[in-house]
Amino acid sequence: MSFSDIRPRLSRGLLAALAVLAASPALAPAPAAAVELGPVSKLPLPRYVSLKSSRVNARIGPGRDYPVTWLYLKPGLPVEIIQEFGLWRRIRDSEGAEGWVYHSLLSGERTSIAAPWLKGKATMIDVHGSPALDAPLVARLEPGVVSKVRECATGWCEIEASSREGYVRQEDIWGVYPDESFD
Repeated sequence: MSFSDIRPRLSRGLLAALAVLAASPALAPAPAAAVELGPVSKLPLPRYVSLKSSRVNARIGPGRDYPVTWLYLKPGLPVEIIQEFGLWRRIRDSEGAEGWVYHSLLSGERTSIAAPWLKGKATMIDVHGSPALDAPLVARLEPGVVSKVRECATGWCEIEASSREGYVRQEDIWGVYPDESFD
């Protein structure tokens, strides 16, 4: 049964109420590109950041009273913030491990890991002199190498690893979203 089938049965007042509700922006579907903002930081969730310290405890809950489940020992490691609670951030690493970290142990500096899903395999990630597959190679990265990400656009990211700069395909690194652009 469609709305037009039951319309004759509805009173004018009910029809008016339905018209108001249907036009209400609060009930309109959210746009597909809507981004959730963190309740504390007002920054997008999820988002990538990096570890600031050489010793970062990840806990099972948002507070110092919760047990430590993981200890990160590499500053600059990229992680994804997936939730906020007060001054605590729930993070996810490239292997899918999650935990709560105090906000001051995180940095907004963007970093990436070269193809962590290929770690242990005999393959390398090409670093080009410009953002093109036919551009000269300036370096090759083993899977798992951490690099600084300067900017990303049109499927390429400019990175720096071990004092070498160049461009990698966005799909070859973890720490940036597909088709994400920033500078």
